[in-house]
Amino acid sequence: MTKYKLVLLRHGEGAWNKENRFCSWVDQKLSSNGIKEARNCGKHLKALGFQFDHVFTSILSRSIQTAWLVLEEMGQEWVPTQSSWRLNERHYGALIGLNRAEMALNHGEEQVKIWRRSYDVTPPPITESHPYYKEIYDDRRYKCCDVSQDKLPKAESLKEVLERLLPYWNEKIAPELKRGKMILISAHGNSTRALLKHLEGISDEDIVNVTLPTGVPVLLELDENLHPLSRHQFLGDQEAIQAAIRKVEDQGKVKPVEKK
Repeated sequence: MTKYKLVLLRHGEGAWNKENRFCSWVDQKLSSNGIKEARNCGKHLKALGFQFDHVFTSILSRSIQTAWLVLEEMGQEWVPTQSSWRLNERHYGALIGLNRAEMALNHGEEQVKIWRRSYDVTPPPITESHPYYKEIYDDRRYKCCDVSQDKLPKAESLKEVLERLLPYWNEKIAPELKRGKMILISAHGNSTRALLKHLEGISDEDIVNVTLPTGVPVLLELDENLHPLSRHQFLGDQEAIQAAIRKVEDQGKVKPVEKK
């Protein structure tokens, strides 16, 4: 019997999602399509009757902006929102800013899939010579974290994302669920995948094939011990969702040459 319900959401499309670049910890706002995705998500959740008590986001703007738009469409702007770097997207290190399709052409689709999807492979770390290093580490939001700036990651595997996310889940989010609160987590593709892996017990091998499209809410129904009663459910038009999943999976493939 369902005791608790949890809604997970990968933020709406950002500018670098559209350009097929590794965005990671670079702060980006939503694209016009991402804004539409977030608003449609809010409308759908409202139609389904969801009433949230608490919202958790990362400290990246695309995550926060998505939550705002969802709540606005639901008429629930007053719901308390809490943000933490522990829900941030995976830190892609030296890959930040690079185009996935171009990388597939240079390094092979399998290598790009390993960098994007594998559980325990960490990409090369970002260094001070990287064009986005200062933009990330000089940002004031990273001076307000619960760890010192020198302890923040320079690159992460999905395993390392889960390791930095779990304390926040255990100390902040799970207790709210156990109090009977209805929770929305507006985060990112990899922080959401990491949490799904933990909650659903997905194997290191199978997590490679878990893909989350932007702006599509994911429902988890949990028992009293926060164990899922069934596999996560995508909420919305299932045909459109499957098309969106295929689009995300194709991002790491070599772009076909257009015929002239």
